[in-house]
Amino acid sequence: MMDFKRLSYFLAVAEELHFGRASARLGIAQPPLSRQIAQFEKEIGATLFDRSRSQIRLTQAGELLLERAREILERVDQTEREVMRIGQGVAGRLRIAFVGTATFGVLPNVIKTFRAAHPDIELALSAMNNAELKRALIQREIDIAVARPSIEDIELKSQTLIEEPLALAMPDSYAGMQSPVKLSDLKDATFVLFPRRPRPSYADDVLDICKRNGFVPASQLMAQDFLTAISLVSVGAGVCVVPQSVAHNERPGVIYRDFDGENPGTKLSLNYRRDNRSPHVFGFLALAGKMAHLVG
Repeated sequence: MMDFKRLSYFLAVAEELHFGRASARLGIAQPPLSRQIAQFEKEIGATLFDRSRSQIRLTQAGELLLERAREILERVDQTEREVMRIGQGVAGRLRIAFVGTATFGVLPNVIKTFRAAHPDIELALSAMNNAELKRALIQREIDIAVARPSIEDIELKSQTLIEEPLALAMPDSYAGMQSPVKLSDLKDATFVLFPRRPRPSYADDVLDICKRNGFVPASQLMAQDFLTAISLVSVGAGVCVVPQSVAHNERPGVIYRDFDGENPGTKLSLNYRRDNRSPHVFGFLALAGKMAHLVG
């Protein structure tokens, strides 16, 4: 392996073509420098300097190494700087996956603020359901999972981002109903539930809320994800129980109403591996916690 320290010694001698000037430039005595160069030549198996004349000259091997040495040392220096920046949490990559309903409320602003504060950190973002989030975290495919409500596993830690009430997303044909709507008054309505798979899931949480309010929906329509569910509501297919943060975003064909009755609310959580000590992860967690507190 090439010794980068000795390579820097070689570069000084090759540029000065004088051991005395090179030793002064490097701040070391001339005899140790001469020994370092001789040892370097022995290690790489080539004579780099022609010492047969009063003025030293580069051999053909030395000329080739001089041509490459500056680039090699610059790449090493650049690599050291990049590694240091990643270690300090100001560069690198952070992989975040989230459930569909997380795209409403505080999370988009957290991501936007993090991007602005850390422009050299690449954010890899993707949408997943809770089961996919858990698998991806355990298999180290992502760094942070934004789940609803949280992911339970011995290998993972969870931090609550925000807690909020639930609300009703309804077709605009219900516009005459004023807030709050009594949830049990909708027992004959079609409830759009999500996700279709896997179960149990948020869909089962909604069904449990209905039971706690004294009824089981007469008709149930399963959607694979939140975006599909809210699209079905917009075309009049049924009503949907959603986090209140969703109600702050207008969508044609959809109105939002608070409801009376059992409303246990829901929470959005940040989940990560216990053994992930990345400064990127903890920087994001700290920022998210601060912003969620300000919103709360």
